[in-house]
Amino acid sequence: MTQATPMEQIAERVERLLLRHEELQRTNALLVAQVESLTQERDSLKSRLSAARARVDALLDRLPDVKNTS
Repeated sequence: MTQATPMEQIAERVERLLLRHEELQRTNALLVAQVESLTQERDSLKSRLSAARARVDALLDRLPDVKNTS
């Protein structure tokens, strides 16, 4: 087997770096999509929680005041 020239070694390394760069770009795109999805889910859950709190507060407001007669 012959030894690769420095130029061939550099070209091979550049090719590997380009492949790694593409892989990282794909991974980043997937992570960005996941963050967007989780952000939407969080916002939806916060909205549902707020609505539930409002319902509980409304129910609490309907309860009669109880005075402690001890």
